Amino acid sequence: MQVFVLLFNSGTENEGIHTLNVGEQNIVLMFEEEDDATRYSLLLEAQDFMTPTVEPIEREEVEEFCGSANYECRLVPKGFVPEDEFDRLMIAPPQRNLEQTGWTDGQEPQPRADLDGPRPAEANPTEFPADELDSIRRRLEGLL
Repeated sequence: MQVFVLLFNSGTENEGIHTLNVGEQNIVLMFEEEDDATRYSLLLEAQDFMTPTVEPIEREEVEEFCGSANYECRLVPKGFVPEDEFDRLMIAPPQRNLEQTGWTDGQEPQPRADLDGPRPAEANPTEFPADELDSIRRRLEGLL
């Protein structure tokens, strides 16, 4: 079965997969519907998080990766309706993100210090190539 995941720096040596950090566990979301994955990625982008790309992949491949990395994976089925706070994370990202990503330098990501409320990560305009900015611009214009 094919699912959709969110990847950062897709197709590069510095590729990373989006995870939710809940307690001591990293959770990879597998979306049954591409539209749900795209909506989630746009919500991340709206929070000034790095823009992920939605990539199709076989569910078994994700599960194998998660098993080898000691991650958990969760399927977000079509028409998913959350029943509790944890379930809500599967349709909308948390209000705060990590300052540092774990795949950029091999170090553990550090939680942000602003636990009292959301604060967008500092954006460095040089981090985004022109074609990625154009892609973001087209998607935002498509929302209007």
